[in-house]
Amino acid sequence: MGLPTISLVGRPNVGKSTLFNRLSHSRQALVSDFEGLTRDRQYAEVLLDDDSETFATIIDTGGLTNKDNIIDSGIEGQVLNALEESDVIYFIVSSRDGVIGLDLEIASRLRRLKKEIILVCNKSEGLDEVKAAEFYELGLGTPRLISAEHGQGIAELIEYTLPLLPQPQFEEEEVEVDGIAVAVLGRPNVGKSTLINRILGEERVMAVDMPGTTRDSIYIPFEREDQKYTLIDTAGIRRKSSTHEKIEIFSIIKAIDALDRSHVVILVLDAREGVTEQDATLLGMIADKGRALLIVLNKWDGLDEYQKLEVKRKLNVKLSFVNYASVHYISALHGSGVGKLFAPIVRAYTNAGTKHSTSTLNKILEAANHGHQPPPVKGRRLKIKYVNQTDVFPPTLTFHGNHLQSVPNAYDRYLKNFFINALKLTNTPLRIEYKSGENPFKDNKNELNARQLTKRRRLMQFIKKRKKR
Repeated sequence: MGLPTISLVGRPNVGKSTLFNRLSHSRQALVSDFEGLTRDRQYAEVLLDDDSETFATIIDTGGLTNKDNIIDSGIEGQVLNALEESDVIYFIVSSRDGVIGLDLEIASRLRRLKKEIILVCNKSEGLDEVKAAEFYELGLGTPRLISAEHGQGIAELIEYTLPLLPQPQFEEEEVEVDGIAVAVLGRPNVGKSTLINRILGEERVMAVDMPGTTRDSIYIPFEREDQKYTLIDTAGIRRKSSTHEKIEIFSIIKAIDALDRSHVVILVLDAREGVTEQDATLLGMIADKGRALLIVLNKWDGLDEYQKLEVKRKLNVKLSFVNYASVHYISALHGSGVGKLFAPIVRAYTNAGTKHSTSTLNKILEAANHGHQPPPVKGRRLKIKYVNQTDVFPPTLTFHGNHLQSVPNAYDRYLKNFFINALKLTNTPLRIEYKSGENPFKDNKNELNARQLTKRRRLMQFIKKRKKR
């Protein structure tokens, strides 16, 4: 058994995500006065008590409603899955609203579960137990009064929770290596969540045919063939002109943060639309970050042969600046081609994180110089003395020599392609930096001896006489 689990449930806008952030000491869940913001499960491992060193996993869930629509049905399914995983449930209500009909409905459903349920009365600044008496109507015992926003009552809530948690029993495990962090990026409604659900084999993230249903970046660990992965499902990034909601801007920030944390990026495109202007912007962001990249064209099975040829032709033109990335054609909905993504993901991770020896790199440099000598620039021939690797993710090579301040673009491309081929790099960009050797005598003044000073004076007198004539 792993860590004990606490899930946060309740109707929309009662402060579940605020409490989640307070408990996890983070901004992991997006928080705003916008109902229905959290639509997927959000996980965090937290240290609840320093003295007993008690850790727990907390799960933030979407707000439960009594509406019968596709979004709310999906949220309800997510909440039910979270409850199945939970040892303790925080049922969160709002003291400002009092007990409403939806609270009574949720309480009735929770009482049927064989779980430890704690009634948490949030937004209770200045509320005493007498005024909170109406919440006993929910039939879940004494309400625990807190203010998640201001941190009031949190310590008392944790103290009450600790005895209800099962004691975790850890089996001895070998030290785990870090997994491969794979960020799934794309515009809204291209099938990112459907792809992740297909990879995981469960409905872990919501997948409905409506743009913008993933608003938080969700980190999902899993294992396949003894290789650990962390999938990062990100909010669909829209054009700036489309980001009217403050929440959408937050989501873009979360997606960029996910990009920073990833090793490999899967950019999902809609095969029916090809590469749009917004896709090109995303590709530019990924290239600037230097992340290993796979480009996935989803909904490929819906095209006829002529459309497929046209899409491939346009891709060759529009993706020329990320020519290191491999292109894969899949149908996330039906699963075709999804299993073939893992091998290039592992290769990309390996290529991006490998540290090459200086001796190997300099042998390649020697072969590159033999094949194409550095060109002269402003009458001076470039001289590259040696190369070494200075970073990974992406692999970065630093060339040292003379007059390398302005290496021509053509020769820069030649070196980059030569090293990519020699090192057999796939799906990862290669960064190149140049450092010119400093002149050790540039700040030293040449002091003249007595004989040189006399000679210099004679020369100056001679020059003055010629000027007078």
